[in-house]
Amino acid sequence: MSKPTSKPETPPSPPEAVIAEWWQPFADYLAKERRYSPYTLRNYRQAFDDFHRWLASAGLVGRRFDELSVREVRDFVIEAQRRYGRRTLHNHVSGLRALAKFWVRRERLRRNPFVGVPLPKLEKRLPQFLTEEQMRRLLGGPQRLLETQGIDAFTAWRDRLAMELLYGGGLRVSELVGLNYGAIDFQGGVARVLGKGRKERLCPLGRVAMAVLAKFRQEHALETGPAAPVLVNTRHTRLGVREVQLLLKRYLALAELPQELTPHKLRHSYATHLLNAGADLRLVQELLGHAQLATTQIYTHVSVARLQEVYAKAHPRA
Repeated sequence: MSKPTSKPETPPSPPEAVIAEWWQPFADYLAKERRYSPYTLRNYRQAFDDFHRWLASAGLVGRRFDELSVREVRDFVIEAQRRYGRRTLHNHVSGLRALAKFWVRRERLRRNPFVGVPLPKLEKRLPQFLTEEQMRRLLGGPQRLLETQGIDAFTAWRDRLAMELLYGGGLRVSELVGLNYGAIDFQGGVARVLGKGRKERLCPLGRVAMAVLAKFRQEHALETGPAAPVLVNTRHTRLGVREVQLLLKRYLALAELPQELTPHKLRHSYATHLLNAGADLRLVQELLGHAQLATTQIYTHVSVARLQEVYAKAHPRA
């Protein structure tokens, strides 16, 4: 009888000593000083673990990061392409580059081996967004359920408030759930938001969102002090990201919209509708909190029809 073919052993995850020495100080820096989201930390940790497994499989575990050659790092990228999509691979290398940069600044590494590493070209993906009519249907969902007694008043106004703030203020979902009453100027209708990289920005919330917020605060909030969370669950503790994702799915179904749409798509819709109405691109960049204008420019594709319309009306040769 032939011997059964044994499966190749999976390279081990990083030992606790390696995690404590190389990962944990970096993770603490990202979480406490840069205020990165738990999802970014999770993705960067996945990249760290994956890279360590590759080092083990390649017999390079004993090598310091700054001792890796350009070719060895390129071999890692080539091998990783077999397991990950291009965008995930870019995110992984970005995390590893940030990790090495952290240790270079602290003089534990002489150089960053991930700088300049060639990566496969990313396909350009246009952002998904809802039309203004679709947004009206979506935002009207809580009121419809309240009128049919499908949900109670607290849930209806809380859910509507969550969606109105995402769309009216262009907030990231992490910014939404982290919003406290002390960060809101109720007279000016503006929220002070701490976004990625601890960058603070001011977000106008809009007349409708402020009206919904005022009603919810007056009729349903138990705590409204400066440190009290705006969005809470039925136990009146801070609402989580996952809870916002799930409540959105309920109203997407009610409005007969695709279930794969996420809270971030409301932010896409916010930016798209601003540009369609003639808002300046740099203003939208500031409102979204984008560090680079190029990040905001992806939304301009939806404004082409609007630009053509303006041109047709204004240009004598149109």
